[in-house]
This record gives sequence, C-alpha cells and structure tokens, in this order.
Amino acid sequence: MSYSFEYIDIILLAMIAGFIFLRLRGILGKRTGFEGKAPAQFDKILKEAVVKQASKEADVFDEMAQKEFLKGARIAYETIITDFSDNDNKITASKPLLNKNIYNQFNEALKERSSRGHHAEITFIGINSADIKEHKKVDKILNVTVDFIAEVITCIKDQDKKIISGDPEKIKKIYDTWVFSRDTTSANPNWQLVNILT
Repeated sequence: MSYSFEYIDIILLAMIAGFIFLRLRGILGKRTGFEGKAPAQFDKILKEAVVKQASKEADVFDEMAQKEFLKGARIAYETIITDFSDNDNKITASKPLLNKNIYNQFNEALKERSSRGHHAEITFIGINSADIKEHKKVDKILNVTVDFIAEVITCIKDQDKKIISGDPEKIKKIYDTWVFSRDTTSANPNWQLVNILT
C-alpha cells in the first residue's frame, strides 16, 4: 500500500514540474531557427545607416569643395614651381605646402644644382588647366590627384651664364600630376603636396 502512495507522489511531482515548465516556456518564449539573425526591421535600419554614412563621407568633398580645392591647388602649384626656380639653396615660401618627404626631395635637388654651379631661370606664364583625376578617402586622410597643364619659360645656366638646357625665348608646356593630402579631422584647412607622379 505504501508503494502506491510513492507512485502517486512521483506522478504529482512530475505533473507540477510539467506545469512549471509550460508556464516558463510561455513567459520566456522558445528557441526558433532564426536566433542569431537580425530582425528584418533592424537590418533595414542598419543598411540605411551605412548609406547615410557613405553619403556623409562623400559630401566631405562635394562639388563645391572640389571647386574651392582647385582654386587653392592652382595657387599652390604656381608657388611651388616658382619657389623651386629661385636660386636659393633651400625651399622657403612653399615649405608649408609640402610634406616632409617632398620638402626633403626638393631641397636635395636644389643643393645638387647649386653644387654644380647651375641656376634656373623660370618664368611662370600660367596654368592652362587643373583637373581632379581622382579623390580617395582612407580613414581620416583625403588624397586628391590633380592633372596640371601649365606654360613656363625655363632654362638652366652654368656659373658663366651659358645655357645648358631650355630656351629663355620659348614657352614650354608642362604636364604634371600631383597628389595633395589633408587630414579631414584636423582644424588646419591646408593641403600638402605628398607625391608627384611621373
């Protein structure tokens, strides 16, 4: 008789456990095959945020910004070319427009020219065109590649003022591709020449 009571107790406990399990399942929910995947609504919001961020980054260098940039690039180009033609042994006026590597390259070229007793005579006529070839943002750095077509009168003379190269009477058309760069998070709005492509 005592055994039957034990069986009844076990059955009652099992029923209570089952009831508690069903209640918890109803309150907490159950696993589905979609766990780990973002709901459709969240996925849509995420995609919209990515598009907005991409648009924001593109707007950093929109059409208006490009026009302003090209104005400055033209001035920088003339300043650098003219500074390099001066017969000092060091770049001076255009130093803020050059990154450290380009600045050092220009100074080395000036020292080498001076050591040979040569000097350059360059008359800057003007820029025919300045066009943005490409612009690319990598992290916070924006690089802009510009194709320049300009006209100059140039010649190099030795210490006896004898012409070694060029023609002081002839206008020469030059084609340059320069890369300018700036940190978009910096308060400094100035660009620097970081590369000259050949």
